[in-house]
Amino acid sequence: LLSTRFPVPHRKEEMRQQQEGVRRREKVGGERERHLSINHISDYPVRSLRVSIKQDIPEKDMKFTSFEVFEDDKRVLDISCLFQVTAQIPYELEEGQALITFESEEVAQNVIKKGKHLVNLEDVKVELEAKPVPLKRGVTFQVHVTVSQKKINVSNIPEELPREQMRDKLELSFCKSHKGGGEVESVDYDPRAQTAVITFLEAGVAENILRNKVYPLKTNENCYDVAVSPYTETHLEKFQVFEGISRRTILLTGLKDIQEEEEDLEDLVHTYFQKERNGGGEVEIVKCALKQPLTVYFEEDKKESM
Repeated sequence: LLSTRFPVPHRKEEMRQQQEGVRRREKVGGERERHLSINHISDYPVRSLRVSIKQDIPEKDMKFTSFEVFEDDKRVLDISCLFQVTAQIPYELEEGQALITFESEEVAQNVIKKGKHLVNLEDVKVELEAKPVPLKRGVTFQVHVTVSQKKINVSNIPEELPREQMRDKLELSFCKSHKGGGEVESVDYDPRAQTAVITFLEAGVAENILRNKVYPLKTNENCYDVAVSPYTETHLEKFQVFEGISRRTILLTGLKDIQEEEEDLEDLVHTYFQKERNGGGEVEIVKCALKQPLTVYFEEDKKESM
């Protein structure tokens, strides 16, 4: 993996001062299938933008370490989750170019300041030019998810009865304790979507019902297995747009028409810039694009930002 940082704005003290940023760190990872992920962060002004995003949040296993119950009224708290989402930023690495990430930001900036470097590649010396890596705009935001302990979603409800009758059948079916149900507070039934939201008076009933993915719904003459699932509320906060320049990853140009294998060339470049006498330092990774362009992605370095 290749690690670096790039400017990303962050709200500080709940955005009381919108022009303050916090330094975060990000990391770069590479794949042999012509894809490479890179990351980098520094201070940068915040820009405000109203926007709608339609994107599925990936499934993730979670382990809850504590559970709180109020003994006075036996209320069970809803489950709340927060996800920090930072979009990957694409960067096109052209043929004849390379990316190199240093462990030290200072070393990377010194290499850029020097500009041109005469690198010995086997039997030929090649002049490479070190340049900054400018980044396109990216976005970061928080996804807040609340899982209700009193409500459930019901779907695949048959279109068999009028609206009010079906609502009554839903309430009657889900209040049966011998099937895991309990006293129903309300039923919000949508016949067009064939779905409903059932709210129970007591916490814990929803959890019992959700132990199975289906629940028996009895109408006048038939019995159907309707699908049940947790009721969640989701909203976004702290949506930010950011852009900037990598501070630990630099761009090398001047590698066109080089008759070397990419891996061999990467080793030679790594060796040259590893040496302090060449103005270099500890190198994390080198990635070259000799035969065809590469699509590069900048993403958050979660390990470094902890």
